[in-house]
Amino acid sequence: MVQLPQPALDRVFGALTDPTRRAMLARLAEDGSLSISELAKPLPMSLPAVMKHLDVLEGAGLVARQKAGRTVTCRLVGAPLEDAMAWLQRYARFWEESLDRLAAALERAP
Repeated sequence: MVQLPQPALDRVFGALTDPTRRAMLARLAEDGSLSISELAKPLPMSLPAVMKHLDVLEGAGLVARQKAGRTVTCRLVGAPLEDAMAWLQRYARFWEESLDRLAAALERAP
């Protein structure tokens, strides 16, 4: 696994802050490649607004676009999410260890 430079990790977490972008990523994870119009269809916003969200996702490296004729398809790119998960795992271990210590202390309490 390649460690993302800090600015790249910042872009990934920044892209994930918006619920619309998270919904778009979830659809791409479920459905694979989707055209921009298919991706935009269930969203309650204009196509230009969808394109702005896609620009953010692409800038974070989370989405790749491919043009075939007049159709542009999008697909999820998982590597940046793996790097973000690896970063988060350090904190998951911290909380697991903290909770284990708390449980042990509670078991020792009268």
